[in-house]
Amino acid sequence: MIQKLLIANRGEIACRVIRTARDMGIATVAVYSDADANALHVRQADEAVHIGPSPAAESYLVGEKIIAAAKETGAEAIHPGYGFLSENADFAQAVIDAGLIWVGPKPESICAMGLKDAAKERMIAAGVPVTPGYLGADQSVERLQKEADAIGYPVLIKAVAGGGGKGMRKVDDAASFEELLQSCRREASASFSNDEVLLEKWITSPRHIEVQVFGDSHGNVVHLFERDCSLQRRHQKVIEEAPAPGMDEDTRAEICAAAVRAAKAVDYEGAGTIEFIADASEGLRADRIFFMEMNTRLQVEHPVTEEITGVDLVEWQLRVASGEPIPMKQEELSIDGHAIEARLYAEDPASGFLPSTGKLEHFDLGSEGRIETGVAEGDMISPHYDPMVAKLVVWEDTREEAIETLADIAESIEVWPVRTNAFFLASALLEDDFVEAKLDTGFIERKLDRLIGDDTPNDAIWQAAADFAVLDKIDEGATAAIGFRLNADPRISVTVSHKGESRTLSVTGESDAAHATGFVEDARAVVFADGQSFDFALESRGSGAATAGDGAILAPMPGKVIAVDVAEGEAVAAGQRLMVLEAMKMEHALTAPFDGTVTELAASEGGQVQVEAVLCVVEPAADE
Repeated sequence: MIQKLLIANRGEIACRVIRTARDMGIATVAVYSDADANALHVRQADEAVHIGPSPAAESYLVGEKIIAAAKETGAEAIHPGYGFLSENADFAQAVIDAGLIWVGPKPESICAMGLKDAAKERMIAAGVPVTPGYLGADQSVERLQKEADAIGYPVLIKAVAGGGGKGMRKVDDAASFEELLQSCRREASASFSNDEVLLEKWITSPRHIEVQVFGDSHGNVVHLFERDCSLQRRHQKVIEEAPAPGMDEDTRAEICAAAVRAAKAVDYEGAGTIEFIADASEGLRADRIFFMEMNTRLQVEHPVTEEITGVDLVEWQLRVASGEPIPMKQEELSIDGHAIEARLYAEDPASGFLPSTGKLEHFDLGSEGRIETGVAEGDMISPHYDPMVAKLVVWEDTREEAIETLADIAESIEVWPVRTNAFFLASALLEDDFVEAKLDTGFIERKLDRLIGDDTPNDAIWQAAADFAVLDKIDEGATAAIGFRLNADPRISVTVSHKGESRTLSVTGESDAAHATGFVEDARAVVFADGQSFDFALESRGSGAATAGDGAILAPMPGKVIAVDVAEGEAVAAGQRLMVLEAMKMEHALTAPFDGTVTELAASEGGQVQVEAVLCVVEPAADE
C-alpha cells in the first residue's frame, strides 16, 4: 500500500483525497501556488510544497514542478484529482518514468479516449452504440457540409479534442453551417491547439447519462451504475443525481454493460466515466442511448455514486494503484436510495453569472448533508481558478426526499460578501419539471429567468434588516448571526438603504421572511434569505441627521480602489470625484451625489472591494 501521497490539485478535491488518505493511514503532501499559500488543502495536508505563481499555467499545470515536489518530500504516488493534469497522458507517463505511482489509468488508455473521433471508432468496434454522425479524416468545408446535409439538421459540430463544453456548435440549417464551423474551429484551436471536428446528429430531447466504471491491473472491470447529469448551463453540469430517474432495470443493465465493454476496450484501470447522450423523447430506452466520450479520471460528481453504493471511490483508486484488485465484485454492488449533488459557485446569477471573488467574511453552509469544500470562513475566493465553492450532496431513501433536503440546504446557505448561486440551485431543485423528472439538457436555459429570480428585497427582508439594526442599537455588541425573536420596543425605528432606496421602519421583531438570518457590523446589516444575501446601509452613527443610504457610495462591481481623492470630514461638491475603482480592466470614477461632507470613508487606495460594498458616505449639506 502507498505510504505517502502527493495530491497534484487544489480546493475541494484535494481536501477530499486528503480525507480518505488520512483514514487509510497514508501521509499526504499538498502543492500550492502563491494564491493558495494559506488554503484549506494546504492546512489539512501533512506537508505542503510551493510550486509557483498564482496562474495555473505557472504552477498546477507545470508537471516538472509537481514531480520535483514528490521527489523532495519522498512521496511514492501522485493523485491528480480532476481538471489540471488529470487527463494529460504525457504527465502520467512522466510520473511513471520518474519511478512514482500514477493514481489513474495507464497513459495509453488516456490517449485512446483523448480524441473524440478515434474514441468513437474504438467504441463502434467494441459494440458500444454511438450517435449517428461523421468521423472522417476529410476536414474540408465542402465534405463537412455534405455530411451535415446527409445527417439532417439540426447537427452538432464538436471539436475532436474538446471538453468542458468548448468547441461545440449547434447548426439548425445548411445556410449557417460554414459560419458556425469556422467559429467552432477557432475556439477549438485556441482551447486545444487542434481545430479538427466531428459531426453528430442533434438529439432533440437529450439527457446526459453517465456510467461510473472501475478497472484494475488484474483484468477486472465493474460498473457502479449510472448518474443523470442533464441539468447543465452552457454545457457545464450544475446538478447531478444517481440513479437516473426513469431508468428501468433492463435499460440500466444494457447501458452499464456497454460501459464495461467500453472500459475493457482500452484496458482501463482506475476510476473512469463513460458518458452517454440519451434521446429521451420517449423515455429512457437502450436503443436511444449513445456513447459520447470517456472521462479518464475521477468526476466532480462522484459523491452521488458513493452515496448510493456505499463505496469510497478514492480508496478504491489508491488500492488499485497499489496493485490490489477491485475490492468488490459486480454482483456485490447494488443501488440503495437516491443521491443528488448541487455545485455551489461563487457567481452572481442576477448579473449574468459573473464570477464573484474576495474574502469569505461570513461563510456558513450548515451541518446537513455531505458538504465537499476547499474553503472555510476567512479564506479567499481567487480569480485564478474555477469558481466552485462547494458541492452540496444529500442521500435519502427516495428522490422526493432528497430534493426537499437539498433545497433546504441551498436555501439556508449564508455567504458574504462573495455572491453564490444558492438561490438558483434551490429554484432549479423545486421547479415542477425537475420534481417530476421531466429532464433534458436544455432545462436550465428554458427556465433561466425564473430560476435566477429577483434580487430585489421584499418587504419582509426590509423589515428583517430594520430588526437587526434596532437590536444592534440596543446592544452594540450584537454582531453575531441572530434570528427574529426580538423583544425590542416597537416604537424604535431605523433608516436602512439598499441600492439607493431608503426606508424608515419601526422594529416589530416578527419578520415573516422565510429562512432569514443575518448580522450587523459597521454601517451595514446583511440579511440572508432563501439562499440570497441582501446588504443594507444603516443610519449614519456619526450625526443622526442623515442616513448612510442617502449618500452611500457603493461599489458597482468587485474591483480594486486605485485612487482616493477625499478624506473623512472633507466638504465636497456635487459631481466631485471621490475615488476611482478599477474593475474588469476599466476605470470607474465614483462621484459625490450632492454637495455635502464625507462623514465615513471605508475605502483605501490599493484595497479590493466587493460589489455593493459601502466605500464612503456623503452627508448632504443643510440646504439639501
